[in-house]
Amino acid sequence: MPDEQMAGAGSAPVPPGGTSGVPSVPPRPLDPIDRSIMRLLQADGRASIRSVAEQVHVSRANAYARINRLIDDRVIRGFTARVDHERAGQGASAYITLKIVQNSWRTVREQLRELPGAAHIALVSGDFDVLLLVHTPDNRTLRELVLTRLQAIPEVLSTRTLLVFEETDLLDTGPGPGPTGPTPLTEE
Repeated sequence: MPDEQMAGAGSAPVPPGGTSGVPSVPPRPLDPIDRSIMRLLQADGRASIRSVAEQVHVSRANAYARINRLIDDRVIRGFTARVDHERAGQGASAYITLKIVQNSWRTVREQLRELPGAAHIALVSGDFDVLLLVHTPDNRTLRELVLTRLQAIPEVLSTRTLLVFEETDLLDTGPGPGPTGPTPLTEE
């Protein structure tokens, strides 16, 4: 495998909430090197095997094997891009809390997955049952999503919308976008 290609790239993704037919086995314990590899890949999913190996002080073969084990154990579930939603035409973001009918989580979750702009869905404890993060082009679209789509789900008892004014990506380790944009990736 070329040095610049990440292990597991192009492999079939595991469906959300699913296991792609693989029986559930507990993952092997993680050591500090595994945790360092995960942090590096969260910051830059395009990092080369050589770069990862150098930064965690192991051989390329060891880094390759560890990354593949993390993928096989489904500790690493895939590689993705972090998107600037505003620049991508999704300038309105909101967290929406939902109170739902007891024991309707699976039904509601499937309906929420179909919503345009749904980015994260969580079953939570506390004063509400579900926390939903959505990104929409504008507030009018957000309003329609809440009033027309969400409140039309029979199992949704109530909603509360919290507009996001500003976000900070904790995984963004480089300088913020400036006149020249983010720091470009370099090949090794």
